[in-house]
Formats: sequence, C-alpha cells, structure tokens
Amino acid sequence: MKILLTGGAGYIGSVTAEALLDAGHQVVVFDNLERGHREAVDPRARLIIGDLRQANQILDAMRAVRPDAVLHFAALALVGESMEQPELYFHNNVAGGLHLIEAMRRVGVRRIVFSSTCATYGIPDRVPMPEDLPQRPANPYGESKLMLETMLRWYAEIHQFEPVFLRYFNACGATERLGEDHDPETHLIPNVLRVALGQAPTVRVFGADYPTPDGTCIRDYIHVVDLADAHIRALETPHTGAFNLGNGGGFSVREVIETAREVTGHPLPVVIAPRRPGDPPALVADATRARTLLGWTPRYPELRTIMEHAWAWHRRHPRGYAGGGAPAATSAASS
Repeated sequence: MKILLTGGAGYIGSVTAEALLDAGHQVVVFDNLERGHREAVDPRARLIIGDLRQANQILDAMRAVRPDAVLHFAALALVGESMEQPELYFHNNVAGGLHLIEAMRRVGVRRIVFSSTCATYGIPDRVPMPEDLPQRPANPYGESKLMLETMLRWYAEIHQFEPVFLRYFNACGATERLGEDHDPETHLIPNVLRVALGQAPTVRVFGADYPTPDGTCIRDYIHVVDLADAHIRALETPHTGAFNLGNGGGFSVREVIETAREVTGHPLPVVIAPRRPGDPPALVADATRARTLLGWTPRYPELRTIMEHAWAWHRRHPRGYAGGGAPAATSAASS
C-alpha cells in the first residue's frame, strides 16, 4: 500500500514508518519538523515538509501522493501546555485535522488510522478501561483528540470514510535506531533515564499519597514497537472504530523507578513533589477489542524489556538526535 503518514518525524510516527517500510509498504512522510526530527525520518521514505495548519499544503501533498490510506500522528501532545495555551491545540490538532480529512475527501481517500489517546476518557469510571467508557476529557489536549474523533465519525456517516481510532496509553521503549526525544520531555521513563545519564540530579515523583498499593500513580506502558504493529494491523483490517492499546496491566511510578535502577545500575535518588492537578490514580487499558479484532498481541509487555530498549537508545543518543549517533537523514522534497 501507499501510505501518507503525518507526523512521521515524531516518536511513534517514525517507528511506525520504519515498520511499514520493513513490511514492504510505500511511505510518504508529511511533517513540519516543528517538534519532530529530520534525523528520525527513515531514508527509504519520501519526506514532504508541510504544515497541516496550512490547508493548501496538505491538499497539494494529498493530490501529489494519492495514497491508499492515511496514518495520522501529527499533533501537539503536552497536557500541561494545553492547559496553558489551549488555542495551540485547537488550531493544530482540530483545525489541522480538519484540513487533513478535507484533503482526503477531495482526493477520494477514505481509510484513516488516527493516533488518538486514552486522554479522551478523562478520569475513568473504572479500570481496566474498555472503549465504551464515557469520554470526558480533563484537558484541551484530550478534548482536541476527541473533537477529531467526532468529526471522523460524521465523515464516516456522510462521506463513507473508514476511520480507526487507536487510543494509546503510555508509549515507551525504542528500536535500535529510533527513540524518544522531546523538548520539553514530560514522560516518566526518559526523565528517569536522564538522571542515570547524569543530566538531572533527581527523579521527581508527583504525588505519593494516591489510593494505590505504593501511593504512586499506576500507568499502562506499551512498547512503541507494539504500537507500530497495531497500526499496520489496523490498515489491514475491515474493522473501524476505537481500539484501546495497552498491555492490560499497570506499573506504578515507584515500580518504573526501581526497574530503571536495576537496568542502569544507578541509584536514582527521588524527590516527592506535590500531585499534578487532574492526574488519575490509575490508567490501565482493556485491550480485548484490539486483541480480538486486530489479532494484536504485544511482543514486549515486560517493563524490564521496555526499560532495557529505552536505556540502550538513550546511551547511544545521550543528547537525543541532535547529539549524534542518529540514523542518517533523508533529503527533503518540499511540495
């Protein structure tokens, strides 16, 4: 298949592009490189530098590529930032998403796999979390993702779109070539590994008085390679609608830190900080629908394996892609 992949210079998008190419698909990456990395774009992919906020740029790309399907990863994804600057999230994630699906409609592309999030649920009514839970986002980031899900449902009804919503839990891990490099970095595992690399003095734990066995938040960590596999399966399935992607079991913040101590050999001193507003005690996926309908089973469910893969990548790239040791960059072809 010929795939147009938005956000292919980002963390999950770049790993999925690599997996698609390894599976024999053609991949065209559309990215503005604002928060992604040119070095993360697979050299086998064509790169179109463009911005979804500019409707003409994505329409031109869609007409030039005429893909069989779209994988949509391009989005701003910082919860805290969305609470401070919601306009960024509605402009980029919602207006940009509308420009994308309008370009698809005008060119006659109907199949889209959308990188959504468990943040659309907000504070869950129960854990593990199935897809039919009420969606009550607690921040503009989650709201922006839900708004695009809603638009795609209407495009399915009126314009015969075939949307799949993959609601991630906590993406983590790395491949040999590709890993997690955000600025600012808000995810737990890379921040813990920054301490092991000597780039930060302590690990900050936001709240140790939650109603969990050790008092810290529990999250469902899913290897980025398993996320990429789910996207490929979603392209090949006739099914549409929402699929939660997680391991179905959670690990607490303290368990993540202790696993990192074992893997890195670093003591990783901890400082307890106040809770962050809106952090649920536990977020764990019920991924039965993905396992049943997509035939998807995580290859790397063990936290230690996830940590080992992430640690190996961060040791090779202690300053991220800008610090060297990254895969070779592809040449850009603007459209």
